[in-house]
Formats: sequence, C-alpha cells, structure tokens
Amino acid sequence: MITFFELNRDLIYFAYGLVFFVLGLAIALQTRKYSRLDLARSLTWLAAFGFAHGFNEWGDLFIPIQAAYLSPVAIEWLHRLHLLVLACSFAFLFEFGVTLLKPLGRLRWLHGLSGLLLVAWTLITFLALPAIYADAETWHHIGDALARYLIGFTGGMLSAFALRWHTMQRIAPLNVPHIVRTLRFAGIMLALYAVFGGLITPPIPFFPGNLLNSPNFQAFLGVPPPVFRSIIGFGLALAIIRALEVFDVETERMIEAMEQKQILDAERNRIARELHDGAIQKVYTAGLLVESASKLAAQDDGVMNGRLEKAQTVLNDAIGDLRRNLGELSSSPGKEPLEDALRRLAGDPRFRSLVDITLQIDLPPGESLSPVRTDHVIAVVNEALSNVVRHSRARRVHITARLLADRLVVEIADDGVGVGANPQAGYGLRNMRDRARLLGGEAGVSSEPGKGTRVVLNVPWRDER
Repeated sequence: MITFFELNRDLIYFAYGLVFFVLGLAIALQTRKYSRLDLARSLTWLAAFGFAHGFNEWGDLFIPIQAAYLSPVAIEWLHRLHLLVLACSFAFLFEFGVTLLKPLGRLRWLHGLSGLLLVAWTLITFLALPAIYADAETWHHIGDALARYLIGFTGGMLSAFALRWHTMQRIAPLNVPHIVRTLRFAGIMLALYAVFGGLITPPIPFFPGNLLNSPNFQAFLGVPPPVFRSIIGFGLALAIIRALEVFDVETERMIEAMEQKQILDAERNRIARELHDGAIQKVYTAGLLVESASKLAAQDDGVMNGRLEKAQTVLNDAIGDLRRNLGELSSSPGKEPLEDALRRLAGDPRFRSLVDITLQIDLPPGESLSPVRTDHVIAVVNEALSNVVRHSRARRVHITARLLADRLVVEIADDGVGVGANPQAGYGLRNMRDRARLLGGEAGVSSEPGKGTRVVLNVPWRDER
C-alpha cells in the first residue's frame, strides 16, 4: 500500500489541491451581495481559504518539476512563497470563523488575532528559524509545522465551532432542516481538518512533531495524510455547495414577501375604495337625514330633538373615524422608528383622555425594525388600546416593549374588568394574530374576570424569512 501511494504521489497532491480549489470556486461563483444572512459575507473568507490552500498543495506538485529548470536560489524563494501561501490559507480559515461569530465586547480582539498570528509566524519563520537551523529543509519543516499548530489547528476548530453556532442561531430559525444538517456536517469536516491538517506535520526535532508527523502516520496506517485531507476536503466542498441552497430559499422567501405585500396593498386599496364609495357616503347620508329630522322635531318635541342631536354627533364621529381609517389604509408605511411610534401612540388623545397610559421601552439604541414591520407592531398595539377603551372599563394601561433573546416582546396590560379565561376571537383579536404571523411570531391574550387583560406580542427582532 505504501508503494502504491508513493507511485501515485503526484495524483494525490493534484486531487488534494483540486477539491479545495473547487470549494473556493463554487463559493466565488455564488455571490450573494444582496443577502441579509451573515453567512454570505463570511463565505468569502472560506473561498479564499479554498483557493490559497489548493494552490499550496499544487505547489508540492509543481515546485519539484521547476527544480530542473530554475536555479537553487529561485527554488528557495519558491519554497518560501509556498510556506507563506500555506500560512495565509490558514489565516483565511481563522477569519472565516471569526466573522461567523461576529464577536463583540470582550471578544472583539478576535477580529485581529488571525493577522497577529500570521505576522508572528512570519517573523519566527523567516527571521528567527534560519538563524537557528542552518539546514534549509529543517527550518522549512518547522515553519510548516508552526503554521499548522498556531493558525491551522486553532482556525479549523474555531471555524467548526462558529459554523455550528451560526447554523443553530441563524439558519435553523428559517425552518430548513436539510440545510441545517448539511452545515452541521460541514462543521464536522472542519473539525476533522483541524486535526488532520493542523496536528499532523512534517517531521521536526521537537514534540509533538517528532512523534506525530506524516512519515510516522503513514507508517502506522499505510495511508499518507494528504489522502485523508483530500477526503475531508471533498466532504467539506460537497456540504458547502449543498448548503448554498439556503440563498435560493432566502430569495424565494423575499419574493414571497414582496407578493404578500402587493396582495396586502391591493386589499388595502380595495377596502379604502369601498369605505370611500360605500360606508362613508351612507353614513353621511344618514347624518343629513338625522339633521333634517332634528329640525322638524325641534318644533314639536324637545326630547326627540335632543336624542336626534346626539345621534347626529355620533354619526359625525363615525364619519371622522372612517375618514381617518381611510387615510391610514391609503398611506404607505412610514419611516418612524418603533420607539417614537410607540410614544406617539401612547400620547394619542383618543386613548390618553380615557385611560392613564404608562410606557416602558427597553430596546437597543440605534436599531429599529423595518417600516413595514413597525407598522404591523403599531397596528397590534393600536388594536389592543382600542379594545381597552371600548370594552375593559380600565383606568390604567401599562405598555412595555423590550428585547429578549433576539425577540421583540410588546405587552399591553390593563386593570379593567377582563374578558374571561378563553376570550372569543373577534375581528380585532384575529387581526392582531394575523399581523403577528406575518412577522413570524405570535400574539396572545390572557385575562380573568375582574383582573384585567394582558396582550403579549412576541416576534423576531430580525426578519430573516
């Protein structure tokens, strides 16, 4: 078996480099600049790792061929460049893991760690080692081993952990289990590569490279490490190429969201036309008839006249409400931040004159929802407050809006009479729940007679559907 692999050494290195080159090429051809997934930006570093590592392995194949045509000095510089490409490929892999984690706070220093490790390795390999080891092959092997220990192993393990964490936090909520399984398999391949590519080095004169090295590994198993690395690289390439389908899923859902918005806009316009052409005109006509009857009744019956004046007042208020709703239906979503919209709604005289409203907001500064999502949240709060002033006979309402584990939780609690343990889903409650589903969350109502009502809206803070 050892003889077989020695005779086919060139083919092994060609296949080894090819699988990583294909990995980089497949990612590079799937540019997703419009994507809102962090994975789209991070994959650029994995593509760079694939290209650089592929060229490094092909260097083991082509540098010996060039030795027959170039001077020893030129070959020495090619070996130096070969080492540098290896270390850079590991640095790209390290940065892939860092960008997936998006470290903040005390872990912010991880953003520069790959560059610092690369600089430290360069200084040690090209300045310190030649002064210590006169034999070029020895310091080349040590430089190779240090690149694998310092950057390759740590970068591979960090990337494996980061890919798994990112998959469970960002991809799993998209409800695409086959892509989640594929990305988890890719994480396992990265961890295996960290072991086979980061710990198995050329033979060096100190531990652990004097024991765990390529010749000893091949003597023990009969198979050289590049074969295992090629298999791992092939599995990684297949998994990543398969997982790129997540961007197609994202595109389909973006198109679906646009279609839903068009349907909603069309429905809003239809209802607005019906309100303008039907309901408003009928109520206005009824108001004129009541006004005419009021003038006639003033001559005969003062009691009847008073009741007709009250009816006319109610009709005028109804016309005002219909015109306001018509304006809201016809207007496009605004760009008001969620916090400002909540404060405006809490200070609306329609509600403030009837109940005492307190507002507590705990949202991240400088971040907000999209205008469309903000309008849905405000519509739910508006519906809840309208129910309070209509039905609950409450004196106080407390509104809270806070961020819990990447989810927006808005709670509207009153001290009214309550609606029972199992409130019936009327139009208002159905509307709130429908809007919550459009946001990818849910709206719940809990109440007990005499103990008030609590409406809770729980939706994702980021829209990744």
